[in-house]
Amino acid sequence: MKIALFGATGGTGRQLIRQACEAGDEVTAVVRDPARLTESHPHLTVLRGDVTDPATLRPAIEGCDAVVSALGSRDGRVPTTVCAAGTAGIAQAMRIVRVRRLVVVSAGTLTTEGDGPLTRLIMKPLLGNLLKHTIADKRRMEEVVRASGLEWTIVRPPMLTDGPHTGAYRSAVDRNVRGALRVSRADLADCILQCLLHNEPINAAVSIGY
Repeated sequence: MKIALFGATGGTGRQLIRQACEAGDEVTAVVRDPARLTESHPHLTVLRGDVTDPATLRPAIEGCDAVVSALGSRDGRVPTTVCAAGTAGIAQAMRIVRVRRLVVVSAGTLTTEGDGPLTRLIMKPLLGNLLKHTIADKRRMEEVVRASGLEWTIVRPPMLTDGPHTGAYRSAVDRNVRGALRVSRADLADCILQCLLHNEPINAAVSIGY
């Protein structure tokens, strides 16, 4: 599989590179500053690109089987549009070169469907206030994805950790995993690659966690 990856310099992006390349996939990582990406692998290509300028993304996306966006803000305390604006640029470039499969990383805080009372009534409101700028950006990103006309999957993790790759996470479609408070970036990457490998679910959101 040929994958174009955005957000490659973050923790999830680095895990995606390692797991995809080890599985034999060809990964093209699109970054603003190639010097920030220290990973190397025979199956990895690094290209410079600007997610707000679709013209710069075409060489990376053209000929790929799928696109993955792990974009995110490094400081959730300040207003940001990196996910919404970046995803809009990616989707536009995908339509131009006729690549249709898209998987994006969102946030489990965007919905309470499937949550227990403690999470729904106490934890989510607290997180919603603390991470309001990140959540607002992710919400707008999901709107962009749903209106894109592409074959998309939204993956919604809870709190991310640097724990090991276990493959022992739970998942649910269009609802949160009850009681799941965290998941490792390694297992998030595993879930994303499974969505691509099995090409499902299409036009739906997947929540994961332990």
